[in-house]
Order: sequence, then C-alpha cells, then structure tokens
Amino acid sequence: MNKMFAEERRNLILTQLQKEKRLAVKELAQSLNVSEATLRTDLNIMEEEGLLTRTHGGAVLNESIPSKNSFTERAMKNIEYKKTIMNKAIKLIHYKNSILLDASTTALELARKLKETNMKLTVVTNGLSTAIELKENPNINVIILGGIARMGSMALEGLIGNAILNKINIDIMFTSASGFTIEDGLTDFNVYEVELKKQMVEKADKVVALIDHTKIGSSSISSFATIDQIDTLITDEKLPDDLIKELTSYKIKVID
Repeated sequence: MNKMFAEERRNLILTQLQKEKRLAVKELAQSLNVSEATLRTDLNIMEEEGLLTRTHGGAVLNESIPSKNSFTERAMKNIEYKKTIMNKAIKLIHYKNSILLDASTTALELARKLKETNMKLTVVTNGLSTAIELKENPNINVIILGGIARMGSMALEGLIGNAILNKINIDIMFTSASGFTIEDGLTDFNVYEVELKKQMVEKADKVVALIDHTKIGSSSISSFATIDQIDTLITDEKLPDDLIKELTSYKIKVID
C-alpha cells in the first residue's frame, strides 16, 4: 500500500478515535481491510506524533491534542497533495533568495524539503514548526517574525512582526490558504493570522500561492490576498481550461 493510502488510512484512524476514544487493533484492521502489522505501524507513527497512546491490543486518543482545526491535525491531511505542490514550488527558489514562508502546513512541507538543500538562503517565517525544521541547516538564515502564540496554533500572530518585515527585502512569498476563488482571492479561517499575512503579501516582490485542488472554488472567513496580488498559483491537479484562461487574464502563472 503506497504512502498516499497510508496517510488517508491514518486520517480515518484519527477520525474514528475522536468518535470512540479507544480502538482495538484487531477490529480496526478488519474495518480498514489491512493487516494488523500494518495497522500497528500506523499507530506507532501516530503515537510518535502525539496523536494517540498505544495500549495493549489497541490505542486511546490523547485528550490533550488540539481540536479538529489544530495545526497537528491539518498537517496530517492531504499530505501527498502538499508534497506534489512542494516539488513544483522548490524549483522557483534560487541561490541566495530571500523567501517568506507563512505558518501553513503546506509551507511546512516546503521547509522540510529546503532543510536538505545546499542553497544559501534567507527564510523569513511566522511559523514555529517551519523555523524549527530549518534551523539545523547551516546554509539557511532563519528569521522569525515576532507575534502572539496561541494555544493550538503553530503561528506567531498579530502585527508585532511588521517591524522586522519593514527591514527585509523579500524575493518570493510562499503562502497557502483555506480557500481560493477569483472573487475573494486567498482566504483563511484564522482571523488573527490574516492581518500579518496581508502585510507579508504587501512586502513580497512575488506571491506564490500553494493551493491543493480541494481548496479551489471555496472561500473562508477572511481574505488576505486579492487576485491581483497573486503572481503564481501552484496546485496538485490539472485545472479546468476555463479557470486557467481566467487566471491567465489576471496575469497569474499557473503551475498544475
């Protein structure tokens, strides 16, 4: 079973755990149509990520994990889509670039790839997980935008980071969103982070939107980038020709 199936399976396990709080390996293996050995591997990985606790013959939900819209849970969703986008996005990054990564789980996947690069880069971010990933690479200067840390979030939020942004030249901003439409542009559910992301967009020479196909055509609570502010859109699946034509009319380069 390939990795994409493994990630989908772990999402199902987490969803079922949230409903039932406790699961038995034998019954769960039967319901998911996988071997008990495969399932034990899944549970071990999820335990390492802090999502559950292994018990004799099964697992229990960690009641201390953040709620459904938490960073931890979102990081597990659509992981293969994110990796596909990341492999396209990294081709836009060049030696000595100064790049800006938001605190999204998609940008985190890009950071994990950059962690292995030999390119000298400056990376500016408000993402705590992103900064932690990159700080071990001696070729990368990591600058963290200050802000407020809230429970359940791995983003530093608010406008405190503006003072740093105003002193740095940004070649490219890589950002994701909860939704993307022509009318609303890039939208997000986190109203606390949106204000800082608006400033990030204004500061960057180029804005690259990292949007998987599940988010295209949907809109969230608050907009942080209009259609006119987006230079490139990278997604994981081929977009409809009419949408590509419309995006091109706004001078947006589409990489799908």
